[in-house]
Amino acid sequence: MKTIACLLVVVAMTTVCKAQSIVGRWQLVKESSCVEDDLSPDDAGTEELVNDMKSMSGATPQVLEFKDNNTGHESTKIISRKKSYNSHGFLYRYDNDGLYILDKKSRTIIEGFTVEKLESDSLIITNSARVCETKIFVRIK
Repeated sequence: MKTIACLLVVVAMTTVCKAQSIVGRWQLVKESSCVEDDLSPDDAGTEELVNDMKSMSGATPQVLEFKDNNTGHESTKIISRKKSYNSHGFLYRYDNDGLYILDKKSRTIIEGFTVEKLESDSLIITNSARVCETKIFVRIK
């Protein structure tokens, strides 16, 4: 009987340890776009153009915050670009494979992302509609 109880505790602990939560503050550290994939990587002018475009984003850190109540806040428009609200707040739904941005009024999905990787310190998402758009985040406090 003790053996069965110990096995149940071990299985429960491994399940809990593997589950990662998206709740928290995440800073965007790298972003790839479809434009980079369409351009020739051998051309020096193209590389310079891409670097110029990336440098225009500014020095302000781009931070996402996911809260327990399925609401979130972004410091700049990082993920919820389809609807132009004055607020940087958004609603989201997360399951183990996907992150969905919801319309505030109708609560329908307006943007979807595939969660490629979620660990305690890193998050990688890919736009479901445009698989060439990938965003890499690190967890901040």
